[in-house]
Amino acid sequence: MRRLLLLAPLLLSIAGCGVVNSAEGEATDAAREAARKAGERLYSQRPRTAEEVGRSAAGLDGVEVLRVTGTSTHDGDGVDVVVRTSGTGYEGWLTHEPVTVRRCFEVRVSPGTEWGEEPGDVDCPDGPPPAFAPPPEPPRLPYEELRATLPRVPKSGRVDEAEVRRALATLDMDPAIRTEVIADDGRVGALLLVKGNGFDPQDCLLARVAPGATDVWAPSRIQRMPGEGGCSTANALNPLPPPH
Repeated sequence: MRRLLLLAPLLLSIAGCGVVNSAEGEATDAAREAARKAGERLYSQRPRTAEEVGRSAAGLDGVEVLRVTGTSTHDGDGVDVVVRTSGTGYEGWLTHEPVTVRRCFEVRVSPGTEWGEEPGDVDCPDGPPPAFAPPPEPPRLPYEELRATLPRVPKSGRVDEAEVRRALATLDMDPAIRTEVIADDGRVGALLLVKGNGFDPQDCLLARVAPGATDVWAPSRIQRMPGEGGCSTANALNPLPPPH
């Protein structure tokens, strides 16, 4: 009995160490899962520069970007991002004390990356984290100015395509905004378009000048997705039905 009593503190100490190690492992797994979810958020087939990827990663909650390497997602092996995340495990059967760790992982962003790919464990790099410039603001589409400039034609009148083109030419627009004009069946349609990246919704304005009605509007987000035909002169002349 005396020998068992002497061994009891040692057994408790060994068990306690096992609980601590288990809690730290649980916390590390939670940190790795946070990094894996960050990789899912960054996953995309759209070509992006390393700056764009790093900026996106830095905007994720609970993610600290420590290093970005590579040129773009579609060059070489893509872009590698070292992130630091935290996780929490719990020790003690009775106290249930939290154990929180901070760990670093490397997330690769490239067309060859698989969805939900496990991030690799890495040492946290020294030095300050990289700084990312804010994304450039897209040119503003002149909605109010377009409404005020386009001609109003009476119901008994005739729409002059040249007059619509002259009205568009008077607008002080950013050179990145492309304009298109088309005439059909006594009406004139106009499109003001900012070139998109082929994946996200485009920015555009539509206008239609017809006898008795001049309208300016922006299509819905769904219609502005690539391939949906919302940002087109055809949609200006004959608007698509609203999405359900």
